[in-house]
Amino acid sequence: MTRGRRIALLGLGAVAVGAPVLWVASRPAALQSPAFDSTEGALRTLVALKTQPLRSTGAWDLAHVLHHAAQSVEYSLQGFPALKPGWFRASVGPVAATVFSARGRMSHSLTEPIPGAPDIAQGQPLAPAVDRAIAALQAFERHTGALHPHFAYGELSKDDYRRAHLMHFANHWQEVV
Repeated sequence: MTRGRRIALLGLGAVAVGAPVLWVASRPAALQSPAFDSTEGALRTLVALKTQPLRSTGAWDLAHVLHHAAQSVEYSLQGFPALKPGWFRASVGPVAATVFSARGRMSHSLTEPIPGAPDIAQGQPLAPAVDRAIAALQAFERHTGALHPHFAYGELSKDDYRRAHLMHFANHWQEVV
């Protein structure tokens, strides 16, 4: 068999195996966290913190987590302070977003700040953090204009951004008791 024919067969094999995997991965699954399976559910979960405060078992306290998640929602409306390189936002980032959406859940470093975002201090009061997270989600839902590219995933539709925001909250919520 010639080298060119082997390369062609390998390419066809990769397409035959990879296409079904990409097709399955591109189909969104139900969001896996009941507390964050919709914007309404997220808002109910956040409002409940006002009367039933919880705490984070992770490196960040709950106020820090909520400020961080609110930052992400706000930046989808205002623009992120720093973006990953264009090649990343055109390749790795969208693949990760597609995989997360197909699983219905996100997994990322729970102590990694948003690139370029101001530092968030630990030990802040919970109530203003809850209010900020609620306000950010409500502002996102009211928003009718264009959305800014995600720092890693690139261009997202409003529905895809909503899923990303909800999965982001839910991922951090794994450390909340």
